[in-house]
Amino acid sequence: MFRTKRIARCLLGATLAFAVLFFNNEMVDAFSDQVIQKGATGDDVVELQSRLQYVGYYNGKIDGVFGWGTYWAVRHYQYEYGLEIDGLVGDDMKAKLASTTDYDKAFVTKALNEGRKFSHYGGTPKDIQKGPKGSADKQKQKKKAAKGGEAQQPAPNQPETGNEQEPIIEKANNVPSGYSSNDIQLMAQAVYGEARGEPYEGQVAVAAVIVNRLNSATFPDTVAGVIYEDRAFTAVADGQINLGADETSRQAVLDALNGQDPTNNALYYFNPDTATSGWIWSRPQIKRIGKHIFCY
Repeated sequence: MFRTKRIARCLLGATLAFAVLFFNNEMVDAFSDQVIQKGATGDDVVELQSRLQYVGYYNGKIDGVFGWGTYWAVRHYQYEYGLEIDGLVGDDMKAKLASTTDYDKAFVTKALNEGRKFSHYGGTPKDIQKGPKGSADKQKQKKKAAKGGEAQQPAPNQPETGNEQEPIIEKANNVPSGYSSNDIQLMAQAVYGEARGEPYEGQVAVAAVIVNRLNSATFPDTVAGVIYEDRAFTAVADGQINLGADETSRQAVLDALNGQDPTNNALYYFNPDTATSGWIWSRPQIKRIGKHIFCY
């Protein structure tokens, strides 16, 4: 009797452990581990837009670009599901999306690569929602014509193969191996929030500090982990990281990722005119660039 109960408890425990492992694997497979935010591009954003459309929170074009439409859809979803309303797609929201929506990656990717314009991913049958082949390009031509531009017409007798069109998904260019477009965008926003108005060397220097922390065993090993570490960056604390980024800050990030480091391996920096921490003054100083002093 007791032996039977023990066996039953063991079987139940094993079943629950398997269920938890399976559920966690589903969460891992849903998105990459990067925080997705406004300005990001790429596959994570395509999945985000598709999942939000699946449950009716996003009705824009699935194009892999995290713009204002996607941002407000994220906030609406966060509000309805009791999540923190910050417009950022982190682990909690990814897990909630994975459990409340469905995502047919193969179908969405194929449709995008064929230049199809989505009308709604989810409740609408797929044969309706996907639109005719090349419909996204036709929509662009109509918009251009409406603005007074001359829409380029497709060549006559051009076969519709679907393979000769470039994917609609927009991605960052010249991104070093190992870094996603989300990483680049987040780093650029941190540089813009921390060092806009500084000389270009100073912006590269701030980006280099982020890279140096990624390469240090004493800091988190992901871009989001480094930037959102508690009290690590003033731009995160005061919200300036949400101002976006410009091309200069993005280029500064790419230069730092490709080896440029005006700081000579600094892990910290501060503005001596505004710094209130006695600890930061105790760090060995390397050099000053613009308004910032860089140190170990």
